Amino acid sequence: MATHSPGWSLDRRNTHFIQAFQPLWGWLYENYFQVQTEGWEQMPEGQVMLVGSHNGGLAAPDMFMMIYDWVRRFGPDRPVYGLMHPKVWQAVPPLASLAERAGAIAAHPKMALAALDRGASILVYPGGARDVFRPFSQRDRIHLGDRKGFVKIALQRHLPIVPVVSWGAHDTLLVLADIYPLMQQLHDWGMPWFMGIDPEVFPVYLGLPWGIAFGPVPNIPWPRPIATHIGTPIYFERYGAETARDRPYVDACYRQVRDQMQHNLNELIAKHDRRSAP
Repeated sequence: MATHSPGWSLDRRNTHFIQAFQPLWGWLYENYFQVQTEGWEQMPEGQVMLVGSHNGGLAAPDMFMMIYDWVRRFGPDRPVYGLMHPKVWQAVPPLASLAERAGAIAAHPKMALAALDRGASILVYPGGARDVFRPFSQRDRIHLGDRKGFVKIALQRHLPIVPVVSWGAHDTLLVLADIYPLMQQLHDWGMPWFMGIDPEVFPVYLGLPWGIAFGPVPNIPWPRPIATHIGTPIYFERYGAETARDRPYVDACYRQVRDQMQHNLNELIAKHDRRSAP
């Protein structure tokens, strides 16, 4: 794909734009979401691959607060690019344009490798839309969608994976269910997708400003406390291009990342979920 297309250029990241928005993000961080974060002392120097599981619909406040935290600690000159689903540029162009200037790029191996070639780190949410819109009943489960491309890139480039989990952003909107199978059946019967885009997920949720909403439409997050945890970096035993083609080994590395993230999330829930307190 042409690199000048939306999401397919690294050059739209703008450090002046990022710095200008830091006060607003800081207010949201300290007051609106009252973020509590831990584990930043474990962040290695140099390039890393941050792998997260996110919540809260298209607003994804835990993701944006993570980027704010990175810039607050390392400054805009230690770049990190966040991989975002290409369909966001089609569905919500204004939001995608702002995210692009903050460092969002299309979630594609080509773009991840291009960012790494420039010496940047990358932030990956493998679960994508099915993760960010997973039903409230699944809020305590790590969902990476069985997508393993991030593992292959880490193996190819000898990158440590830093797991990132959060708790609380699922309260910024309440996803009741995913009715995508029903909508897919209606589409097969002739009903077109809105804007001609297959969304891959079709949530029913309670949230601002709609009250009850159908589909992956933008939302304004409710103010709810968010806790984040930066996990111990994961270093695999073997690296290299040949290793990245070893399917059983890639599968084992994927399970290692997923299991560590689930363990970290379980600990975060035990620490911050008031509903689990005696």
